[in-house]
Amino acid sequence: MYQTDPPLPKSKVLPTMYDLPSEHPKDMDLTEQMHPRPPKETMPTMYDLPSEDPEEPGLPDEFHDFQPQLLRETCKPPNYPTGEMFIGTDLNLYYDARNRLWHKRPDWFLVLGASRAQQQQDMRLSYVVWQEGIAPFLVVELLSPGTEAEDLGQTFRDANKPPTKWLAYEQSLRIPYYIVFDRYQNQLRVFQLTATRYQAVEVPEQKFWFRELELGLGVWSGSYQQTEGLWLRWYNATGNWIATPEERAERLAEKLRSLGVDPDDL
Repeated sequence: MYQTDPPLPKSKVLPTMYDLPSEHPKDMDLTEQMHPRPPKETMPTMYDLPSEDPEEPGLPDEFHDFQPQLLRETCKPPNYPTGEMFIGTDLNLYYDARNRLWHKRPDWFLVLGASRAQQQQDMRLSYVVWQEGIAPFLVVELLSPGTEAEDLGQTFRDANKPPTKWLAYEQSLRIPYYIVFDRYQNQLRVFQLTATRYQAVEVPEQKFWFRELELGLGVWSGSYQQTEGLWLRWYNATGNWIATPEERAERLAEKLRSLGVDPDDL
């Protein structure tokens, strides 16, 4: 006869599917148990799951993709040719020579007097202040619910840890202008470096004029990338919004049509 193994002690017996707790809470009615709702109604949404880390925004959302493009396309200061300024978007900004790995990654920043790369192999992998010798003139941060405290300097760090963006921009880099835009509250905030601290500046009608650039920055309501909404955009001395390349092409096409020329035939 075959010898059978002795039965396992109770503590060693593995639970079966009948011993596991039910997936349905006790307060769930019979209808919900028989007809469960689809995942899109019960699982976390994009508003529940963070798309970026406060310190290292690795996966920006669509707005963080489109908005910097619009700022770049419309930043055309008449007193600074394109080749005499550098624009960085979601690019590592290294700022402390004593702590060489410390960096911030602004959503958008502008450096005056820093030449652009003329060859593709010379394009920057990051912006290193001690190598360039020039700090940004202004930086733009686009607020998200998870990054607001960090961007507005409302969090604290230990002395041996990297400072917040606010402190890095204010104390280490001494960036003259710090721009913060909250699309959820439709609020544009401008902070100007006065002596050693950022001071809030009045922004009437959600617009601010930079005399150094001979350009203004404001909140524009319109369609960009086929998406209606409120966008940060540059405007000129006459108060007109700087046109994007696509808008300039559309205007040229309309002018040609008015002259009886079909632009599609060119």
